[in-house]
Amino acid sequence: MRFDTVILGGGLTGLVAGIRLQKAGKETAIVSSGQNALHFFSGSFESFGEPTRELADLFSEAGIHLHYQEGVRLMPMGTFRPSALSLEDISLFPNPKFGNKVLLVNIVGYHDFFSSFLAQGLEEAGMSVRIRFLNLMEMGIKTPGEMRSVQLARALDRNWEKVVQEVRLLLKDDDTIILPQVFGLEDASIPGRIRQSLPAQVVFAGTLPPSVPGIRTLHLLKHRYEVLGGTYLMGDEVVQAHLHEGVVHSVVTKNLGQHYLEAENFILCTGSFFSKGLASTPEKVYEPIFGADVSFLPDRSSWYNPSFAEKQPYIGFGVCTDECLKVLKEGAPLSNLYAAGSILGATHPELGMGAGMCLRSALKAADSILEL
Repeated sequence: MRFDTVILGGGLTGLVAGIRLQKAGKETAIVSSGQNALHFFSGSFESFGEPTRELADLFSEAGIHLHYQEGVRLMPMGTFRPSALSLEDISLFPNPKFGNKVLLVNIVGYHDFFSSFLAQGLEEAGMSVRIRFLNLMEMGIKTPGEMRSVQLARALDRNWEKVVQEVRLLLKDDDTIILPQVFGLEDASIPGRIRQSLPAQVVFAGTLPPSVPGIRTLHLLKHRYEVLGGTYLMGDEVVQAHLHEGVVHSVVTKNLGQHYLEAENFILCTGSFFSKGLASTPEKVYEPIFGADVSFLPDRSSWYNPSFAEKQPYIGFGVCTDECLKVLKEGAPLSNLYAAGSILGATHPELGMGAGMCLRSALKAADSILEL
């Protein structure tokens, strides 16, 4: 099976690069092992400034609407983080005090939404908070067998109008309503419709993973990629690569076996340690498919910080590349293999961090290929 470009990794980085290349007329394939960082996505691209028209169009054509405002967003534990570019349903505020009287609504039996921590953080920011609970059974909504965000979202997306009615009954003189971020899994318009239906400011606060806006973003980007003609190999993973004299000729996947994926170019966006894009032994950190050079600290005791809440050094480890994001192996660039996304670690600080780095590096890798 031959393509112009084969992309290893089907998360945010791989899909953005794939869409960019497909729109330019390239034939691409994405190999995705399954769960990726979008399942944990906050909804904000922390290190990305105002989007270019190209990027805004790429997302809007997929049915994903972004907004840009420099400020802060509310975190699941009641703290605030600087943010700017975000999904449409993620609220951004000029400062942490975004209301005076807040109605904080949770759901009976749902333990992945930390209403007490949220209330404490909001009160520290100068707001008065009331916590109330909705009982889905009493509302005639069948309670999911497992009260996780995705299962809850499937039930609530069919019954969001009932939720609005019940929230209206709870309202007094509150100027702000906070709801868990469990709406709009398959219909991105639902959060906006909830906001339009309630007579107060509505803020959707994050929950424990999986992330409802993240999974929705994944589904919409994947659908757009496939509409453009891209091949998305779901539930597969690359297990071996064929290289000769600095050129990658093909890769082998677990499911396709002897049917190699050949391409003119390859993009490595398999993520960091969580998704097994990077691996380690007691002595070293390595990239398991191509044997790429990896930047890491030689002393293992310096890989981590004993204080869990502090910054962990290993998060910054990543694959080494040249300025065009061509992967280095034994100090020399592989001529047709590019790296993008979190597998870069902190090796390219100019690209930012987190989801912002994923966007910038995906577009840079795709554009490097298109410029050939």
